Amino acid sequence: MFLFDLTYRAPLSQVDALLPGHIAYLERHYRSGEFLCSGRKTPRTGGVILCRASSLAEARAILEEDPFYAEGIADYRVTEFIPSKYAAALAPFFEAL
Repeated sequence: MFLFDLTYRAPLSQVDALLPGHIAYLERHYRSGEFLCSGRKTPRTGGVILCRASSLAEARAILEEDPFYAEGIADYRVTEFIPSKYAAALAPFFEAL
């Protein structure tokens, strides 16, 4: 499991211009089952994505598809973690790991 922590490095006007492509990227990875949740930070300085991938290399390849990454709009910090405790309702997402 990987946490993508995005921090914008460009004005929000540039972020907003790329938002449709970023949303399409998110939707594609939700459909594939790789993304479990995502959202904006408050205040709006970036966002976070919870990604299910089999390796750091796979997670980085997924991350690099993001238009925000391709256009240099955001810096990314990737944290790998092993879920050891989670709510029962989330078991289907974590037990397959």
